[in-house]
Amino acid sequence: MKTNNQLPPAAHPTLYWHTLADGRLQCDVCPRECKLHEGQRGLCYVRGREGDEVVLYSYGRSSGFCVDPIEKKPLNHFLPGSSVLSFGTAGCNLACKFCQNWDMSKSREMDTLADSAMPVKLAETALELGCRSVAFTYNDPVIFLEYAVDVAKACRELGVKAVAVSAGYIQDAPRREFFQYMDAANIDLKGFTDAFYRKICGGELQNILETLRYVARETDVWLELTTLLIPGENDSDEELDAMSRWVVSELGPDVPMHFTAFHPDWKMRDTPATPPETLTRARQIALTNGIHFAYTGNVHDPAGGSTFCPNCHEVVIERDWYQLGFWGITSKGRCHVCNFTLPGVFEAEPGHWGPRRVPVKLLE
Repeated sequence: MKTNNQLPPAAHPTLYWHTLADGRLQCDVCPRECKLHEGQRGLCYVRGREGDEVVLYSYGRSSGFCVDPIEKKPLNHFLPGSSVLSFGTAGCNLACKFCQNWDMSKSREMDTLADSAMPVKLAETALELGCRSVAFTYNDPVIFLEYAVDVAKACRELGVKAVAVSAGYIQDAPRREFFQYMDAANIDLKGFTDAFYRKICGGELQNILETLRYVARETDVWLELTTLLIPGENDSDEELDAMSRWVVSELGPDVPMHFTAFHPDWKMRDTPATPPETLTRARQIALTNGIHFAYTGNVHDPAGGSTFCPNCHEVVIERDWYQLGFWGITSKGRCHVCNFTLPGVFEAEPGHWGPRRVPVKLLE
């Protein structure tokens, strides 16, 4: 049954905070643990103190909606070829100098959130548009946790999947609630040194690693990783070797790794774009260290974008950018050549959305 699209609240109550001895309220969603006086907002900007509670200001509000190929998230092993209704809000709890969505993630203007959709309405719209999933993306959904969880719950009622595109910078208790309702996640492993996270991202590597371990070991969420390679910052052989060895050891060889190209943006406009050969080198290091599925992104590289069977090394999904070509996965999710079961969430036939990106307004 169709529901009316309710107006979003000006402020939505939240759970993860507590009162300090000096009267300030500490937000407990992420490791920043912002300590707030009356009227103050956290670094993320969308969580702040009103009276004796911490509230969320972006519940039901979006910077816009778009139907994308699922491969754009990027997810290569989750319903390939299908369409996903994507949206974000404003703000972020990291401070990445290279942010490629800075106009939304760094926004301090609530006018950025011009579009609105309450959870049930959003789930219904995804279903009507033929989207197999809804993605929380463009900025990090952990900062609008309550909204994302409610959307995911509404989607689950209608058989629509929920996808989180996140940096994974989140504390243990909210982490458990958040991922309980997600079906797939692409988490940014932005680098593999504490120095990189502190200097470039304003965060801590260890918390990200804890999130990755939790998702891989304690949930049924389909997980893929993305690393944006920045020349001279996180692209050395030594760092890529250590990162991919850690993934194999701690998460397992079947977690796909995406190595994507940086372009000058935000506060790193003087840093050169990533050469394609850097991505090829990173992919080869990961494969040599035992990663079964390593991909290149943001460059034209059909070989680096395609999926190969780790058992017989034949192509099982051919990709050119976001366009699927040859499909070599059987109706039982096995390699067409050697019958090896491929890890992921596959259906008997691939989707046919293709590379289109279509902005949408929610249906009335």
